[in-house]
Amino acid sequence: MRRRLVSSAIAVAAVGALLHPGMAQASPVPHTPPVSVLAHGTKAGTAVVSGQNEPGTRLKVEAGRTSSGHWLEIDYQVQETGYWCGPAATRIALSARAAPPSQGVLAGQLGTTEAGTDHIGQVTGVLNANLGGGWYETKEMPNDPPTQAQRDLLWNDVVFDIDRNYPLVANIVAPPGNQPPGYPSDQTIYHYFTVFGYDDVDRTVLIADPASFGGNQIYWISFDQLATLIPPKGYSA
Repeated sequence: MRRRLVSSAIAVAAVGALLHPGMAQASPVPHTPPVSVLAHGTKAGTAVVSGQNEPGTRLKVEAGRTSSGHWLEIDYQVQETGYWCGPAATRIALSARAAPPSQGVLAGQLGTTEAGTDHIGQVTGVLNANLGGGWYETKEMPNDPPTQAQRDLLWNDVVFDIDRNYPLVANIVAPPGNQPPGYPSDQTIYHYFTVFGYDDVDRTVLIADPASFGGNQIYWISFDQLATLIPPKGYSA
């Protein structure tokens, strides 16, 4: 357990980061540009991996920092079933700190069924059980739109956790008109994804999305959008 009374301002050296398709030094997919996260809040590219969108596809993302941002090393994996977004997002979060169990093992620990993973509290418990200790807490965001206090807490949680090498897992509701890239625009999507980076200059967050809608796997969205996607659900931080 810990306190989260932190400033969102950080001073770190600017450096680029690369997203490497595949694992164990696998050859990159032709014509697939790496994702570079540049200094001064400039973002280049989204991880769209042509021909690599099958369930279980893996990507390794290296950790990095800029003068205003920070993101963690993760082992990304596309969810293996249509209802394993919770296990896959949990696995991605665990991978920043340890060798994670398989999605199947985590699905069992989470109690995931074909109806999905019921509540973000299940994710919190499994994260803590696998890592030991009690770092993760469940944060509910019942208000839609969220209150300013809920928004402030979410931003502080993002910065505080990522600066200490803990990704967040968010349970989201994405209706038509308010969706991350690639989502089916005629459907409301109930989903889990992982937040593993932030940029303080333009208030954006870096998402690892196990659904890979349209091949969008690693991408930036605004913090404002993240804050509107979570209600009336919650997140583990």
